[in-house]
Amino acid sequence: MEAPPPQAQEPAREGWFSRLKSGLARSTAKLTDSVSAIFTKRKLDDAALEELEETLIAADLGVAASQRIVEGFRRTRFGKEVTDEEVKATLADEIAAILSPVARPLVLDTALAPHVVLVVGVNGTGKTTTIAKLGRQYRDQGLKTGFVAGDTFRAAAVEQLQVWADRTGARFFPPAKAGADAAGLAFDALTTARAEGLDVLLVDTAGRLHNKTALMEELRKVIRIIRRVDDTAPHSVLLVLDATTGQNAVQQVKVFKEMVDVSGLAVTKLDGSAKGGVVVALAQEFGLPVHVVGVGEKAEDLRPFEARDYARGLLGLE
Repeated sequence: MEAPPPQAQEPAREGWFSRLKSGLARSTAKLTDSVSAIFTKRKLDDAALEELEETLIAADLGVAASQRIVEGFRRTRFGKEVTDEEVKATLADEIAAILSPVARPLVLDTALAPHVVLVVGVNGTGKTTTIAKLGRQYRDQGLKTGFVAGDTFRAAAVEQLQVWADRTGARFFPPAKAGADAAGLAFDALTTARAEGLDVLLVDTAGRLHNKTALMEELRKVIRIIRRVDDTAPHSVLLVLDATTGQNAVQQVKVFKEMVDVSGLAVTKLDGSAKGGVVVALAQEFGLPVHVVGVGEKAEDLRPFEARDYARGLLGLE
């Protein structure tokens, strides 16, 4: 597809940045209120840096990222008198430096026909709606898309995906009955998707972490079985995380990385959270690509992750 002309891109970017800033408002307040309280024309000494580090940790940026940011301040600004606005601007730059290496879009290889995206995550993180939003965007790009309702024990998840498939014109692959074998369903769906020439196949999965061993075996079985159809599949493993869980998201990445080869992250529900700083913690600890972030219910509220926009949005800057 041809890119829109620059004058069309800029308003779109401004509209998204405005929604992102609005969605991050609670996270921004949590972070910047504390920064303003610490730095009102104050010398950047050891005590100030210690308070700053505590503020960053409390805002869910994680210990490692917070220490890295504070060391950056120590190298460049130590002993200087600074204002809260100067600190916010420098913070945004430091955060963007952490986020830039992981801000990578989910690139589909349509030559694979289909590119298989295995979507994983704890139940309730927004896996099904993320599939729906991606499917809508792919449809708008002219791609033939399929949805596989692989969370076969949750009738509500299957029904929800069916509704979204109908709305987006996606090919829908439901289980034959509740609790049907997810791996068998994925095998049949991929076989059909190849025969029909679909461009992308989004596979929903279970997320019942209370029985980690059973879930691990189910996910591994899905991968093992679909590789009988295409030995390179899945081509992407997208882990969906709910920003409202804060530091629990870090633990979820650790757990799912044990189970499957997670290739990238989607972070949802930033608009319902004061814990948007956790994206920084995830970037620092894992270095996994953050493909998309979500700040609302509409398909256009799930967008590719941009490091500078996110960092400035988190600090309430333009």
